[in-house]
Amino acid sequence: MLKRISVENLTVGMHLKEFCGSWMEHPFWRTGFVITDTKDIDSILASSIKEVWIDCAKGLDVALGEQAISVAESEAQVDAELTRAAIDVRKVERTPVAAEIARAVKICAKSKQAVTSMFNEARMGKTVDTAGAQRLVEEISDSVTRNPGALISLARLKTADDYTYMHSVAVCALMVALSKQLALDEAQTRSAGIAGLLHDLGKAKMPMDVLNKPGKLTDEEFAIIKSHPEEGYRMLLAGSGVDPVALDVVLHHHEKTDGSGYPKHLKAEEISLFAKMGAVCDVYDAITSNRPYKSGWDPAESLRKMAEWTTGHFDPTVFQAFVKSLGIYPIGSLVLLSSGRLGIVVEQGEKSLLTPRVKVFFSTKAKARIRPEVLDLSRPGCPEKIAGREDPAKWNFPDLNELWSGLSGSPW
Repeated sequence: MLKRISVENLTVGMHLKEFCGSWMEHPFWRTGFVITDTKDIDSILASSIKEVWIDCAKGLDVALGEQAISVAESEAQVDAELTRAAIDVRKVERTPVAAEIARAVKICAKSKQAVTSMFNEARMGKTVDTAGAQRLVEEISDSVTRNPGALISLARLKTADDYTYMHSVAVCALMVALSKQLALDEAQTRSAGIAGLLHDLGKAKMPMDVLNKPGKLTDEEFAIIKSHPEEGYRMLLAGSGVDPVALDVVLHHHEKTDGSGYPKHLKAEEISLFAKMGAVCDVYDAITSNRPYKSGWDPAESLRKMAEWTTGHFDPTVFQAFVKSLGIYPIGSLVLLSSGRLGIVVEQGEKSLLTPRVKVFFSTKAKARIRPEVLDLSRPGCPEKIAGREDPAKWNFPDLNELWSGLSGSPW
């Protein structure tokens, strides 16, 4: 028997089935567990969640004299009610990047906590809760729908210490954006997001000193790291209800179209569409992020380098769609304008990949900072156009990320 009750009636020993409210509002990354500590109840009471579903077959019922708000005979009834409630409150409308960044910061922070918990549980041998991960993917997908550049770009700001966990969040968002660009349906997009989130789960079994080594790996250490796809695959198989797309991407996201990848050395036609998508998204986030052994590359420069690797590495059609999903000059790219001014890309244009919105802030002619100004290069009559990319390392501006995001320092 499933019952919807007020959080005021929660007691230790109850099996918490679902929260009635947004995943972002409750204090846990997953549900489906027996409450064993009064601190968990205190955390729920301190949140904005007012009602929860409990499973009386797996835990305690409400106390004598207490009334449930409603009763359901099956999980399908609960899922249907929660889905109706979610549709009523969710607004997935296109929003400007500046507006979405504030929401994306919260989503990224909560997602990092969730992925950290997921990896820690995996290290302890617990099975992965893919249902809990699904809630996370829904929030990320909604953010990408509102404005794809916000969360994707924010996730790139991860520190070297955050890399393992925020990389999973970033690849999830990139997979969702790429799915939409490829016109995949809602179910396929959801599967791609789950696959992106879980693709590196096998790294939970890697020795931390090897995973976070600040220098080049030895051949023996690299062999250990190369085992993570198969480790992750085995970990997912140990659970139940795992999306087959996630299993495929976890195992094959390091395959290359020329057969030189691992672990199975698959060639182009042998690699699924989703694994090809995972390969592109994984590499892009890896090379644009700060790692223990190197600083991340500029987004536009990263796409240029990846284009050079397309033959034998990435599927050309998938890579072209990936570029369209991000823009030729992704958010955060440093560009030189035809006037000689430098600017940072703050948002993609809706009409052309070549005409994003750019915040100009430096004159190369005067060799001095100028008052920041946002230019919409797609606006009719705009006299400026992008003359080319610029290497941030050449200029060493300390506030590039702050210029496009409005945030100071790492948000995590």
